[in-house]
Amino acid sequence: MTLTGQLGDVMKESARIALSYLRSRGAELELPVGDLKERGVHVHVPAGAIPKDGPSAGITMTTALASLLSGRAVRPDVAMTGEVSLTGRVLPIGGLKQKLLAASRLGITTAIVPKRNEPDLEEVPQEVLDGMTVFTVSDVREVLELALEPATTAVAA
Repeated sequence: MTLTGQLGDVMKESARIALSYLRSRGAELELPVGDLKERGVHVHVPAGAIPKDGPSAGITMTTALASLLSGRAVRPDVAMTGEVSLTGRVLPIGGLKQKLLAASRLGITTAIVPKRNEPDLEEVPQEVLDGMTVFTVSDVREVLELALEPATTAVAA
């Protein structure tokens, strides 16, 4: 895997965890992970990314790589945040209120957040929550089910 751009060590670790998880669980997720051996993966984070936010990007990086492998597009109306463990657990993050406020300003209608951050939703203004469906998840499989378009509408790679 090649990692470029403004990647801090934490961001690189999130990308490595995402790739390791998919390699180990690819068969049960029906992903052609064998392709990863012959095919390189290049992850680029553009300038302006915040390296310390690397853990929060864990489920997003995992979803992006699963999309690449499956050919299934990521739903354009979904925002997500959450750290991911090597076993696929979705771990809590900081700054949930600010992240949901930003998503709302961008017109996002669906958000995927760690189940363990559920108490933090009380800090989010009700008008933001009223305009958004928020799913709380504890496992990457839930994230992929919610974030990826169904296989029947997959985009050819």
